[in-house]
Amino acid sequence: MQYTYDTKVYSIERLPNDTMQDGCTVNLTVRYIAKKWTLLILLELYKGEGHTRRFSELKNCLVGITQKVLSSRLKELEKEGLIENRVEDSSFPVKSEYTLTPSGLVIISIIKDMKRWALKWKITNIDCSCHDCGECVL
Repeated sequence: MQYTYDTKVYSIERLPNDTMQDGCTVNLTVRYIAKKWTLLILLELYKGEGHTRRFSELKNCLVGITQKVLSSRLKELEKEGLIENRVEDSSFPVKSEYTLTPSGLVIISIIKDMKRWALKWKITNIDCSCHDCGECVL
């Protein structure tokens, strides 16, 4: 059996059953969620009013991200159904607003679970410059 994902063809018959397959749901999900900036973009959208932010707001919040990478990640997240893009072209400049979908909101709850796990097991990290990590509501 073969199928295409991200322009690559995967076969789930080439590995033994006890080995993670290229087409495994976990493997495929990690491929797009683990890309640099992806989770941070989702978190910034979550922080926005109505879980929405404009492209320029995201660019300003994510220090170090290039416009090209931000645009690419937003398109990927939209393709995966985690965000929606609304374009307002009735005025100049054109405004793009991105909003978390219900599926995107579920990923935020998973990120919160990851944070609780890290705090419980005392994973050390640098506290957020805005909040005490232990008190942050994310």
